[in-house]
Amino acid sequence: MGGGRQRPATARAATARLKLHRRVLRLDGRTYTVVTPRPGTSARFSTNRFHGTWHVLSDRHGARFLARLLWGLAYQARPGTLLVIDRPFLVPTPFDADPADPIALVPSWHTPLTVRAARDLARRTRRPAPDGTVVWRTHGLDAAAADPRAWLSADDRPPYRDEGHFERRGGVVALLPRSAREARRWAVQASRLDPSGPYGTDAEFLGRTFGSCFYASGEIQVFRSFHRDVAVARRARADVLARPDAPTDPDDLGSEVWDRHGALDRGRARLIGNCGLPRRDAEALAAAGVRCLDDLVRVGAERAHALVRPASAPPDPVLLAALTGVIDRAAPA
Repeated sequence: MGGGRQRPATARAATARLKLHRRVLRLDGRTYTVVTPRPGTSARFSTNRFHGTWHVLSDRHGARFLARLLWGLAYQARPGTLLVIDRPFLVPTPFDADPADPIALVPSWHTPLTVRAARDLARRTRRPAPDGTVVWRTHGLDAAAADPRAWLSADDRPPYRDEGHFERRGGVVALLPRSAREARRWAVQASRLDPSGPYGTDAEFLGRTFGSCFYASGEIQVFRSFHRDVAVARRARADVLARPDAPTDPDDLGSEVWDRHGALDRGRARLIGNCGLPRRDAEALAAAGVRCLDDLVRVGAERAHALVRPASAPPDPVLLAALTGVIDRAAPA
C-alpha cells in the first residue's frame, strides 16, 4: 500500500488507529522493519541531556502521539520492528536550539539494537520511499488514559522489576522498554502529561535505575509554549552566531544563546505598544525597528526620539520624557 501526505483534518489526530509508514532497512547486517510517522503529521519532538537524564521534549499533542506509539509498540510481535522519529518531525531544543537526535522506540524484549545498527540508522538522513503503510492500533489506551492513576495502580507488579531505560546509542536517543507491559506503562504515563498548569510544563520520569542513589535515565517533558519556545531559541541562536565575536566553545555558545533567549522572551512580553507610549509614537517606533522594551533600552531615549521625529522638527520634550520614563521603569535586561 502506498501513502502520501495526511489530510489536514487528521494531521493533529492521535486516535486509536494511526497510519504510519513502513520501510525495510538493513542495519548492521540485520533486516529491520522501520516504522515512521507519515508526512503531514503535526507532532514535533526534540531531545537533550540534562542532569544526567535524556529528555524527549514536545507539547501535549506530541505526548499523546508518543503514547499511541508506545502502546502500539507493546503489541508488535514481529522481532526486528523499530519505531523511529526523525526529520522532519524533529526540531531544535526550545532552550538553546541545539539540534535534536533521532528517537527510536525499541521493543527490546525481542528486538536488539546494536550501537552499529543505531549508527547506521542515524546516518540515513535520506530514507528510501516507504514500502507500505501500516495501521498502528492502540485500542485500550483511551480507557487507560481516562483514569491513568487507577490503571497504573492496578498494574500490580512493581515497575522496577523489569524496567528499561533511555540511552543515546550510536547517535540515536533510544527508548528501551524491557517488556510489553512496560511499554504500556510508559504510554499511560505519557498520555497523562498536561502542561496547562501554572508553570506551563509537565514531566514524567521513565527508565528508573537503582544504584548509590535513585535517578531516572529518561524523561518525557512537555511545554505549553513548546513551538513558540523553539522559534525563540532559533532566533536567539541565529542572533548570537551572527555576531563577529560569536563564541566557538559549545558551552559558551549555549550560555550566550540562553541569555539571548531570555532577552527575547522578555521583549515579547513587553512589546513597545504595551509600554504606555502614545499609540502613534509606539507605531512609529515599531516601524523604525524598536519593537519591544529591550530594543528601546538598547537604543536609548534620545536615539528613539530621533527615529520618530523628522530631523528638521524641534525636539518634543513630552515624548522624550515619556521615553525616558519607560526606560527608567524597565527591569534590567
